[in-house]
Order: sequence, then C-alpha cells, then structure tokens
Amino acid sequence: MAEEFKHIVRLAGKDLDGTLKVAYALTKIKGINIRLANAIVNKAEIPSEKRLGFLLDTEIKKLEEIVKNVQDYDFPSWLLNYRKNPETGEDTHLITSDLDLQIKTNIEKMKEIRSWRGYRHAYGLKVRGQKTRTTGRKGKAVGVKKKKEVRPAGRS
Repeated sequence: MAEEFKHIVRLAGKDLDGTLKVAYALTKIKGINIRLANAIVNKAEIPSEKRLGFLLDTEIKKLEEIVKNVQDYDFPSWLLNYRKNPETGEDTHLITSDLDLQIKTNIEKMKEIRSWRGYRHAYGLKVRGQKTRTTGRKGKAVGVKKKKEVRPAGRS
C-alpha cells in the first residue's frame, strides 16, 4: 500500500504545510523555534529528511504529544520558553494562544505594580533600553525642517 500524501496537516491547533520538512513545518507553530523543532523530531524518532505530508497518523500523534507536553520530556531547560515560573518555580513551554495570553498577563502585572518596564509598556515607549530620540516614533515623522528664505521687500 502506497503512502498517502497530505497537503495540510493539523497539528497543535494549526494547519501546517505538508510539503515542508517536519522540523521546518513545526516552526510555523508559535512558540517553537528551529532548535526545539529539531529536538522534537529527534525525540519522536522521525527521519529529518521526511516531509510532513508523508508522516503516518501514529507519527503525527506522537509529534503532537511531544509538542503539547515539551516540559515532560527530558529537553534541556534552555530550550524552553517560560522558565522559572514566578508562581510555581517550574520550567514550562508555552505554544500558540497560551504563549500570547501569558505575555499579556505578564505585561499587565508589570503595569499594575508600576515597574519601570510596566511604565514603558503603558506609555508605548521602548522597553529594553533603546534610544528614543530618532526611532520608535508613531505618526508623522519629524525630520530636519529648513527655514524659509527671507527676501528683502521691494526688490524683484
């Protein structure tokens, strides 16, 4: 029986392109970078050259299980994107809408406690120490204005 190619594969709530190699297709999921994607592919024991559309249903389920529970597998902590959670102290990995929600919650908490970063977020300014004199302007950019040339009256 020949393998059936799937052009679109649903994985972790996202439609992925079946023509891409598995690791590169996984990077289309928010919260997964190429290093983590390669580690997931190795953990699932899938050949790195295989295209996502050629995976069997069992391999896709195995991939989805690893993607949804990255912290439960023995990946190094530096691969995870939410380390040392302030409430629990655990290293976790967030993907898709969970990641967006956690970032929003963290920013709101910083605004609430009036930390410097929270202040910068609240006023829409640069947060990480960048210069603001010329960049980061919103609306009409202010450049160099030349003074109008003044001609003496009565002469043509």
